[in-house]
Amino acid sequence: MKRMNIGLLGIGTVGGGVFELLKSNITEIQRKTATDMKIIAVADKDIARAKKIVGSSIEVTDDPFKLVADKEIDVIVELIGGTTIAKDLIVKAIENKKHVVTANKALLANFGNELFELAKKNNVTLAFEASVAGGIPILKSIREGLAGNKIEWVAGIINGTTNFILTEMREKGITFAEALSEAQSLGFAESDPTFDIEGIDAAHKLTILAGLSFGIPMSFKDVYVEGITTLEQKDIQYADELGYRIKLLGIAKKRDKGIELRVHPTLIPEKRLIANVNGVMNAVVVKGNMIGPTLYYGAGAGALPTASSVVADLIDISRSSHVPPHGFEDNKIDKIPIYKIDDAISGYYLRIRVSDKPGVLAEITKLFGDKKISIDAMLQKEPKEYESEADIVILSHLAVEKDINVVIHSIESLSATIGNVIKIRLEELSK
Repeated sequence: MKRMNIGLLGIGTVGGGVFELLKSNITEIQRKTATDMKIIAVADKDIARAKKIVGSSIEVTDDPFKLVADKEIDVIVELIGGTTIAKDLIVKAIENKKHVVTANKALLANFGNELFELAKKNNVTLAFEASVAGGIPILKSIREGLAGNKIEWVAGIINGTTNFILTEMREKGITFAEALSEAQSLGFAESDPTFDIEGIDAAHKLTILAGLSFGIPMSFKDVYVEGITTLEQKDIQYADELGYRIKLLGIAKKRDKGIELRVHPTLIPEKRLIANVNGVMNAVVVKGNMIGPTLYYGAGAGALPTASSVVADLIDISRSSHVPPHGFEDNKIDKIPIYKIDDAISGYYLRIRVSDKPGVLAEITKLFGDKKISIDAMLQKEPKEYESEADIVILSHLAVEKDINVVIHSIESLSATIGNVIKIRLEELSK
């Protein structure tokens, strides 16, 4: 039986999960790989805590660069996170001819292209299944299981924190602020939740999904990003009345002249399975030109689910599996144009606050007709007693974003319109 010596950088939540999984399942892993995988050294800032987890038989240090230079180590597992020291460590590990497994989506979204090139140059593997959707093997599914398909689009709930918040808003009728506070008290959201609630974490993951789906360079800077902080309870309620759920989606679509890359709150028909993914769970729908839409569901975070993906990468390395990082041969990575959000095509939910007087609805619908945008559904809410204002909710058919923005500007210019029009994009996710 061959031996694989592993150096673990960071033994926090996920690192502890990797250690536990390897300890608990090593017999099963040996049966599948004929490889004895051993963590022989751990680097962590908290040496005392690390020693308490791994015991006295494993070397523990607070110097991660010692591990990437250690000639006894075959594979480095990077679980420190961030885009500074983690990048330096991965670069040094690769230059020292070590395979690397990482869950670092921010690093790959921003620097993946150069790291893949460096790994190729040094004839080692840089594996990253755990970087997207935790324990769901979505990257392997795209890169291998769907390799015979041309991917047409990908759409996913790929941030558990925001999905929990939106679920709580819908099921409990509470505000965004109340749902966020609950998520923080339960440990689902950080004390500073910006990366999650502003959509940045999802955008990092979408960058990776798009790279593997379409064979394009990682291009985080080109992703349109919009978070959930401005969503109101009434929008959750109105969407529900119209037969839709609101989710924060990462969406990548291949079109004739380029690719759409966007993260934003999205209305999804409640009959779609992904619309019913609640709490902190993740789900990704991938549309292949031959197989059609396929759904992948599971835990998107947590110690053992994410560790499951990390160890799956270690198993691939032990088997000497060679699959290009993108799933496409390196000389076939295409620099396809990325559409600006103004050129995206979507359905739209518009909530319009108006004075309750005759003729207002006719004025609004005429503006849609002027831009040749069809209305799919409409909800006109009666004003409450003693109120002189009401909400009108309109769902449009597919339209180009810049055209719907013209309609919104015209609606906001009407004398009867009060405040700004609320816009949320809508996706059918059926074809």
